Amino acid sequence: MGWRREGEGEGAEVGSVGRVRWIDDHCHLHRDPEQGDAQVAAALEAGVERMISVGCDVSQSIDYIAAARRHPGIVFATAGVHPHDAKDGLDGLEALLAEPEVVAVGEAGLDFHYDHSPRDVQRSVFAAQIALAHEHDKALVIHTREAWPETFDILEAEGVPERTVFHCFSGGPEEARRCLDLGAVLSFSGIVTFPSATDLQDAARLCPLDRLLVETDSPYLTPVPHRGKKNQPAWVTLVGAFLAELKGLDPAEVAAATWATAERTYRLPPS
Repeated sequence: MGWRREGEGEGAEVGSVGRVRWIDDHCHLHRDPEQGDAQVAAALEAGVERMISVGCDVSQSIDYIAAARRHPGIVFATAGVHPHDAKDGLDGLEALLAEPEVVAVGEAGLDFHYDHSPRDVQRSVFAAQIALAHEHDKALVIHTREAWPETFDILEAEGVPERTVFHCFSGGPEEARRCLDLGAVLSFSGIVTFPSATDLQDAARLCPLDRLLVETDSPYLTPVPHRGKKNQPAWVTLVGAFLAELKGLDPAEVAAATWATAERTYRLPPS
């Protein structure tokens, strides 16, 4: 698809220098400060002016809080326990939610593809993190893989937090409609650029623009045309531009809408 020429940058609102600003609403910065800071610099150069670095366990969450402190107003953190790590429990997690750099609980959820943690443990740890999102009035970032029915069941039982994001949304139109009916936001990663991802692309077409976010999930899920390379936040522009063409919109319109949705969902300070 001719949605971006190599070397072009897209970016949310067009600023005084004509740049368009993007938010990568879900990445995993390198935990080494020097390498992580280099990723932030490259993202800023590409027009990605804000990043949410998502914790998958308590230790990683602490590192991302530190990254957010090094880059105030640019990097924000989440604190959560990924279903892969659910077996390690939630000790120390709740205390992190008081840190001002933390804008969400997660990523939390269910992953029945790998089953790195027992499924009953995944369920209980997911439910506990939903409760924390309610208690602390934080957004909830959900990871779900091969577990849609169980994910919906737990959300129904615990109550869907007012600000809920299905990160790296990988379902089709049916799952998209159900998530949207719950009031959630859908975040699309580089998977949507894969030629084989036709169901996901159909889901993206039906997702209202004000309920859509863009992410890299870097260092994973590198978008076309960089498949085979390690992903980075700078490439969220590629995801956004692809979605724009898919929906028949200008990339700047998608950037502006996703910027506003990210600010609203994570309660980011005005920039």
